[in-house]
Amino acid sequence: MLAVVCPGQGSQTPGMLSPWLELPGIADLLAAASDAAGTDLVAHGTTSDADTIRDTAVAQPLIVASSLLALRVVLDGQDAADVVDVTAGHSVGEVAAAAVAGVLSDDGAAGLVSHRARAMARAAASAPSGMSAVVGGEPEEVLAAIEAAGLWPANVNGGGQVVAAGSLEGLAKLGENPPARARVIPLQVAGAFHTPFMASAREVFEAVALGWAANDPRLPLLADLDGTAYAGGEHGHGRAADVLANLAGQVTAPVRWDLCMETLAARGVTGLLELAPGGVLTGLAKRGLKGVEAVAVKSPEDIDAARDLISRHSAARTTGAEQ
Repeated sequence: MLAVVCPGQGSQTPGMLSPWLELPGIADLLAAASDAAGTDLVAHGTTSDADTIRDTAVAQPLIVASSLLALRVVLDGQDAADVVDVTAGHSVGEVAAAAVAGVLSDDGAAGLVSHRARAMARAAASAPSGMSAVVGGEPEEVLAAIEAAGLWPANVNGGGQVVAAGSLEGLAKLGENPPARARVIPLQVAGAFHTPFMASAREVFEAVALGWAANDPRLPLLADLDGTAYAGGEHGHGRAADVLANLAGQVTAPVRWDLCMETLAARGVTGLLELAPGGVLTGLAKRGLKGVEAVAVKSPEDIDAARDLISRHSAARTTGAEQ
């Protein structure tokens, strides 16, 4: 049983697309994604520095485009619905996962996420806020400390990691009074994503997302909100309108990656493929999905390993049965 997962903001690194552009056809795909996103993803993926690609308006379309480029190279013309048994994405990665599931075209995902990115960047600039990772500690004590500091648990990632978000004053308070046996690590992000600080971004993005061109999912797609798969619709895997509404709501809702991993385990996933720029989610899987073989696609050097994982774990490919 194969899961394909898509990373979120913070996974980008300078020059990460340079080796991909050496492959045939990638320059054309990336040029099309750049046109759809309204930003030069070629430059940002090759020559832009770390500060430039840390900008939310740049990072989000860059990450989504990278994930989908990697997917197309790994699949080499195969339909994702014939290979992937279940998909999910962390935060902005959920937009890429929607494309894996056939809800969005690749260019449609690049265009939609650019609206999300710009709206969130504007919201972040309107009021000082931020995020800190809380690593370790007892889950109940961590959540209590976050609440006591006037913050929100923006990402509950499993594996002993929660990301707190909110005002800079609250984050400073949490850092000065961390939960027992836990470390508080400030994150280099522009604002308190997945909290009420993003209310204006959700309003703007929702107006766009609800009218975006989309299809019903063609394979199981997990929602960050609660880790469940969509149901119903033409293909039995949910309706396009529900996915778009959820993507809009996700802007202010916590990312429950812990629940996504619980669902992957419950569905019997044996192999997990993390698309580029991979690494973060496979790290969480090592702690939260014991016994699941995981491969992170970081560069074209990982293509063979990714295809080998697919050949050994894809139930859709070997049986053709719906999951």
